[in-house]
Amino acid sequence: DEIRALFLDDPTVKLRTREVGVISTEAAKKLCLVGPTARASGVPIDTRQDHAYSAYADLGVKAITPDQLTGKVVGDVYDRIVVRLLEVKQSIDLIERAIAALPEGPLLAEPKIAKLLALLKKAEGEAVARVEAPRGENMHYVRMKAGDESLEAWKIRAPTYANLQSVKTMLVGQQIADVPIALASLDPCMSCTNRAVVVDGHSNADSTLNGEQLHALSVEKTRRLRSELARQ
Repeated sequence: DEIRALFLDDPTVKLRTREVGVISTEAAKKLCLVGPTARASGVPIDTRQDHAYSAYADLGVKAITPDQLTGKVVGDVYDRIVVRLLEVKQSIDLIERAIAALPEGPLLAEPKIAKLLALLKKAEGEAVARVEAPRGENMHYVRMKAGDESLEAWKIRAPTYANLQSVKTMLVGQQIADVPIALASLDPCMSCTNRAVVVDGHSNADSTLNGEQLHALSVEKTRRLRSELARQ
C-alpha cells in the first residue's frame, strides 16, 4: 500500500503520466496487444485466465484492468503503472496460495535426469505452447526428429513483438519529453535502441536524439511541472 501510494498519489507522477502515451481499448484490440499493456487499455486478457495451464486453473487468475482501482480506463502511462502495481500484489497472492496448496511428495515426476534426457532424445513431433510472461503472452513452437537431440525448428513470438506495434499510436502528437516514459511504460525487451528519429509532420525534416538527450528533456519537463505545482 505504501508503494502504491508513493506512485499513484504523487501529483507530479499524475501530471507526467495522465493522458500521456494513450492507447485506446479499440486500438489495443486492433493491434492485438498483450499483457499489462493490453490490460491497461481495458482489454481483460491473460493467458493464465483464458487458457489456464499448470496450477493456474486451480488458482483462478483474473485479468487486472485499471478501472478496478480508478473506476475508469484511459489507457495512458498512468494506467499502465496502476496495472503493474496491482499485478505485483496479485503475484504475491498467487505465490502464497500455490505454496499453501503444494502437496507432499517428490518434486520431480522423473527424479532420474539421465532417464529423462534419454526420453527427450527419442521424442518426435511438433508442439506449440504459450504462457503469460511478465510482458504478456509468450508463444513457442518447436519441432523435433527422433534420434536427434537438437531442435529441428524453434520459433518464438515474444510479447514485445506484439506490443511494439502500439508505438506509433501512442507517440504521434506527444511532446518529445514524454517519449522516454511512454516507451518505458511498455517495458520493451529490445536492444540497440539508444537513438530516436524525430520527424516534423509539416516539413518532413528529421533530427536524431540520443538516449541522454531524451532523458534530459524528460527531466526538464518533470522539474518544470514540480515548480508549477509549488506555485499553486
